[in-house]
Amino acid sequence: MNFEDLNPAQKDVVTKTEGPIMVLAGAGSGKTRTLVNRIANLLQEKEVSAFQILGLTFSNKAAREMRDRIARDVNIDVRSLQITTFHSFCSWVLRSEANYLGLSRNFTIYDDSESKAIVKTLLARRGISPKEINPFDILNFIDRLKNQGYYLGKKELDDVNLLDNFYGYFEEYEQELHKSNAVDFGGLITGVLQLFKCHPETLRTYMNRFHYILVDEYQDTNRAQYDLVKLLAGERRNLCVVGDEDQSIYSWRGADIKNILDFEKDYPEALLLKLEQNYRSSKNIIEAAGHVISNNDLRKGKSMWTENPQGDAIEVVECSSDHKEAEFVSESILNLCEKENNYDDMAVFYRTNAQSRILEDYLRKNKIPYRIVGGIRFYERKEIKDMLAYLRLITNSKDSLALSRIINVPARGIGATSLRKIEEEAIQSNSSLWEFIEDFVHSSEKYGHIKLSAKVRSALSQLVQLIIEVRSLDKNQAPPSQLYEKLLHESGYYDFLRANKDYETQARLENLEELLSAIKDFEKRNTNATLLGFLETVTLDSQNQDEENVEKNTKGEVALMTIHGAKGLEFPYAFIVGAEENVFPSYQSIENGGISIEEERRLFYVAMTRAMKKLYICFAQGRMLFGKLNFNGPSRFLLEIPEEYFTWKKVLDPQGFSTGNFQQSRVDDYAVDTPYHFDDAPVVYQTKSAIIQSKYKKGIAVKHSLYGEGLVLESEGSGKDEKVLIRFSDGARKKFMASIAPLTIISKI
Repeated sequence: MNFEDLNPAQKDVVTKTEGPIMVLAGAGSGKTRTLVNRIANLLQEKEVSAFQILGLTFSNKAAREMRDRIARDVNIDVRSLQITTFHSFCSWVLRSEANYLGLSRNFTIYDDSESKAIVKTLLARRGISPKEINPFDILNFIDRLKNQGYYLGKKELDDVNLLDNFYGYFEEYEQELHKSNAVDFGGLITGVLQLFKCHPETLRTYMNRFHYILVDEYQDTNRAQYDLVKLLAGERRNLCVVGDEDQSIYSWRGADIKNILDFEKDYPEALLLKLEQNYRSSKNIIEAAGHVISNNDLRKGKSMWTENPQGDAIEVVECSSDHKEAEFVSESILNLCEKENNYDDMAVFYRTNAQSRILEDYLRKNKIPYRIVGGIRFYERKEIKDMLAYLRLITNSKDSLALSRIINVPARGIGATSLRKIEEEAIQSNSSLWEFIEDFVHSSEKYGHIKLSAKVRSALSQLVQLIIEVRSLDKNQAPPSQLYEKLLHESGYYDFLRANKDYETQARLENLEELLSAIKDFEKRNTNATLLGFLETVTLDSQNQDEENVEKNTKGEVALMTIHGAKGLEFPYAFIVGAEENVFPSYQSIENGGISIEEERRLFYVAMTRAMKKLYICFAQGRMLFGKLNFNGPSRFLLEIPEEYFTWKKVLDPQGFSTGNFQQSRVDDYAVDTPYHFDDAPVVYQTKSAIIQSKYKKGIAVKHSLYGEGLVLESEGSGKDEKVLIRFSDGARKKFMASIAPLTIISKI
């Protein structure tokens, strides 16, 4: 083996092969190259059979890259080398040993939608509606159990509460899986744990096969994966775990940072090695990031360093608004391109997907090609296209594509069969889909031959009434944002999504709120803003972007992504946007405090260390986010960077662009937990406003012109922004914008 390309710390990782080893591999420290060399050393120098090596990681891409590089670098048959993901490995074990758990080898692996279907069935058996108990609450409970390594019959209960109301659902859920000869993703891991615990001779077989075990991205393991690795390592204890506690950013999907922090409790003889030399970034970036992460308590402790040049100072950019921030980013990208850089040398990082919308608007405006990494462009996301389809139907009743898209969104019981019947009748009557449905609702006696259930007929009637109401408001020149909010809430779409509490659905809700921000932005820029004008702007901008990408693709595309999606990537030039309190760190993490703030800081550290040459960190004095204007102040993480590593610049209205070093007085202005002020902003005097009382208090009886009588269950907001939730006599619950809903108060409390 040739170790000339390895530094002393990397050589130690490669050559020290016996016993438990923990490798703390910092950002940009050449981890993958080191791991490939370690396995190659085992194969060539130690003459270990490929059959006896097991490598576990978290993505098929990472596993494939390591296998390919080893196959290229060593002159040995490595076809029996197991470098794979945790779930693929466990699936392989279970299919080999399925009979021990009462499964057949052709068992099915259920995805999230199939797991949800089982839970909904269990609820239905009890006569419980998904509105009473959210299926995702039960699934989250089950997921937490499996992340902890718990399976039915396990005697070590740890933190499992058998008296929890959801535990009975867990038992029945597992029984349903077993009857279906199926497992879910979490069950792949716990199934192997159960197999090894109940059948130690089977565990012995795998312990005897795998003499050397390597785990990559160890900071991302959950407790179940920790227990699995510990069992496989057995008495040999030839276990090498590689990770970085400073890049542990996935607690929301079960990762447990204690696995890396407490490794030496289970392996007191473990050798601790650190890869601290960074090959990626300039000294300015690495040292500044090191100062930020040093504020965390939950860490083993590394001091990253580099022999790279000092590099440019980090640019901290204070913008008067989110528009100015997006304008600064797009103009900076153009300036970098003029200096013979390519678009694909640059990336923009944000905390949440919803923040991409305004950036995309300005990139399109400046004819800059871009791609959303690990996601979809804002206006191409399903929930956005759904609501745009509702809006298109308001302006164009003959848009049958829009109607067919949303006729059963949210679910109204109008399935494919019912829709096909309606479409066939519309064709025969030579009318648009909307014209036929409207006539069907208002003159149903003419269509007695059409066999549609009472539920479908009622759903069509409610949809028609809603569209007619919104069209009437549009004709009376109501603001587009008002039309959007009425459609979003009274169609039931918002509540339909809100009932699902998974991570992805939360992002969808944020995107829908951001669409409201886009509409309000349009209203501000256009004195006589119309819904048709907004839709036309969105369509034309999107079309222009497609054409520009074809023209400019020779320089690549700017990468836009969340910071979670940026882990493992690197770019010469990186922009972090939205570096504000309540945005980054997020509002939820500030509320939770402690560990949550530390994970947010690790996320900030990951973002900083993606940059190679130049890092820009931007924040806005005022940001329109989720339909509301917020004044948050700069992120606490930004204030943890020592002054010598950055310059402070301003992009303000109306003064324009000014530069200057960040003086200590400004640190005081923006100190965390103390009031701050913007010395360039105009003085605004406020007087106390009269408190507007809600018209629709909880418990009052009301009448809706379409749905009849009902009872107010709750209200939020006041005045024109008030929203009310009403339960009608048939049990249906609907939310309305009180200012525009056709409501009459029948009796007060």
